[in-house]
Amino acid sequence: MENSSNLTSLPEEDSRNAETAPHGVTKLPSAFSSKPDRPPIQTSSQKYAPLDWSDYFDQEDDVCIPDSENVFHIYKAGTEGPVVFCLHGGGYSGLSFALSASKIKEKARVVALDLRGHGKSSTDNDVNLSIETLCNDVLAVLKTMYGDAPPAIVIIGHSMGGAVAVHLAAKKVLPGLSGLVVVDVVEGTALASLIHMQKILSSRMQHFSTIEKAIEWSLKGGSLRNIDSARVSIPGTLTYDVQEVSTLTCATRGVAAVIPTELDWKKPSNFGEADMELLHFRYEGLSEKFLSCPAPKLLLLAGTDRLDRTLTIGQMQGKFQMVVVRHTGHAIQEDVPDEFANLILNFISRNRIGPNGIEEFAVHHEQNLEHWYKEIEVCYGVVTKDWNHCSRSVSSENFEDFVSDYLSY
Repeated sequence: MENSSNLTSLPEEDSRNAETAPHGVTKLPSAFSSKPDRPPIQTSSQKYAPLDWSDYFDQEDDVCIPDSENVFHIYKAGTEGPVVFCLHGGGYSGLSFALSASKIKEKARVVALDLRGHGKSSTDNDVNLSIETLCNDVLAVLKTMYGDAPPAIVIIGHSMGGAVAVHLAAKKVLPGLSGLVVVDVVEGTALASLIHMQKILSSRMQHFSTIEKAIEWSLKGGSLRNIDSARVSIPGTLTYDVQEVSTLTCATRGVAAVIPTELDWKKPSNFGEADMELLHFRYEGLSEKFLSCPAPKLLLLAGTDRLDRTLTIGQMQGKFQMVVVRHTGHAIQEDVPDEFANLILNFISRNRIGPNGIEEFAVHHEQNLEHWYKEIEVCYGVVTKDWNHCSRSVSSENFEDFVSDYLSY
């Protein structure tokens, strides 16, 4: 065996980094002796820092209702096309539609309203969130903004806002209504969940030391899944708690203390019997009212399990368009804003909704569809058959195929 001293030594790449071992033997530096540069660590306060609404909307404004103390805050985007009027859910604000509005505004005008008791709106009674009061508020805002000749309006309602939108559309008192979009609210599941709502709300965090902590909690708690949307929408759902800290501390540290609840965003809400009756009335009969709306309708759901019997039958009869949005939570417009915006724009395009209403071709097409339905019922007695055996949904695109399949059943 050769002596190790006779082996050829490797050349030194950098004599400055070489170390001298005992007995005068040169030791090359280890590959692990130098550490690669690490990217800068993003602190929690930076990661969850609030984003400004102006990055998504073009302007904000206050709508003062004549002969009242009510002032409603709105966010606006876009300059042409039909008006997409957005109503948020309980505990949210108009900023819930911020990210989606930045894309919808390319082809339509967006108006996002802070409902009574939410966001920056101020009314004579912020805790009165009855369905009748909320509907009157929306009508008053639209009347003040557009007078007696409003442009074409596509009203979008999420959760509680969806209930308001349906009640308004069903009353047929909304001039210019050209489309109705309801986001993840269905009568059957809403009523069934009321029994669990009190427990859920009582377990929610109510106070936070900073706005960043509230944003972080909303994401880790699962109420929202999109960090950018949370950073712009959550600050609009908080209010400063001057009883906990000094006013100066609130202003400098951003101490914001009350997460809004379904009934009262300014303080923790304890559901009493009257409150539960109020919620029950808000959602009772919602499915029938939705189906009775004369305008084109779109229902966006986060899961098929949310569809009740009334809507299942109505959807199979082609009375509305339904889309199940995968991999999202309850706040679809926040979790997947780009997909949400595309669905809204496709709905507007599919129904030919222009700035002045539904175009003549679309009206004629819908009249033809209605005529076909009546002919099928009269000639073939479709109404006596079981719709649950139908294998596909009815829409203007596949109506002929549906009739063929159904008559062969």
